[in-house]
Amino acid sequence: MRLPAVVALALVVAVTASMPASGAPAASDCPKLVELADWGENSTGDISVAPGQSCLFPITIRGTVNSSEILKKPAYGKLKKLNATTYEYKAKARYKGNDSFAIKATGQGPRASGTSVITVNATIK
Repeated sequence: MRLPAVVALALVVAVTASMPASGAPAASDCPKLVELADWGENSTGDISVAPGQSCLFPITIRGTVNSSEILKKPAYGKLKKLNATTYEYKAKARYKGNDSFAIKATGQGPRASGTSVITVNATIK
């Protein structure tokens, strides 16, 4: 099925408009193995990222995130708070190995409310 020229042009404009001005693609979600507990319970998870690359780490505990902060900074990368629910992790360039960080978040869900510490172990490869 061929798209009419106007629809095809609209798709190209939409994709181009969604790219950052620098031309670099925006960071995507970190490939992760994280089972987040209910509010008031701590959890641990694993992410994977390439050296010098960044990825987004959203807090996905069910319910509402009221606040969050960096509890432990990574040793071999940078962690940046984008908003109360999303952080960006950037691995140090030319570093391969392990790193970790922790986020403290307070919120309320359908079954519980409270403060949770999310510890993340990063593999940079």
